[in-house]
Amino acid sequence: MADTTDRLNLLIAASKPRFRTATEFVEATLKAGIIDGSLPAGTPLRQEDLATRFQVSRMPVREALRQLESQALVDFHPHRGAIVAELSAADSADVASIRVAVETAALSLSIPRLTEEDLNRAEELLAEMDSEPTEALGELNHRFHLTLMSRAGHPRLLTLVEQHLALADRYVRFLVAARGHQELSQDDHSELLAAARARDIPAACAIVTRHIEEGHRSLHDFLTQRTS
Repeated sequence: MADTTDRLNLLIAASKPRFRTATEFVEATLKAGIIDGSLPAGTPLRQEDLATRFQVSRMPVREALRQLESQALVDFHPHRGAIVAELSAADSADVASIRVAVETAALSLSIPRLTEEDLNRAEELLAEMDSEPTEALGELNHRFHLTLMSRAGHPRLLTLVEQHLALADRYVRFLVAARGHQELSQDDHSELLAAARARDIPAACAIVTRHIEEGHRSLHDFLTQRTS
């Protein structure tokens, strides 16, 4: 714990001159520490302690922690308060393998039934992803994928799809927060939409499989490098 405290103090000292508001200062400093591993998973982030260390009131600390939660960097627990989020490459691999199975099945059933309105809505979501702030990207990514699978006609299958898209969302948001918008692989999204428009089921399934597996590899590589 002492090492974590020392690292946080160094981050605060290095960051302080760069930000216009107290919320920006606290958010950016904690985000940098979480992403580079200086603040490891499970580290408690107590509002009173942080307010003292950052020499700010509790309000900007509270707002900064909520913003970090929206980026999947912080979790809130009923009895523990805010802690640095736990991100597991093994869990990501498990989610990815299930997503490949259920999403290729759902796409195969849905693509022949997609309407022009469905395809246009998917295109609109792609455009929104290019312009929206980081905290909205996970939800837009979720809605894009689900739109293309929405006509599968099997409610239990779509429930599985939705469950595992939700599980994957925290990893998507984390990677976007750590590495930027390129982690959304918009080229893959555009190719997937084009394949759906062409009613090319094998191509669409190959694209979504590659997209999911490359996303997991990117996360695995990042977490490995961060802890090495």
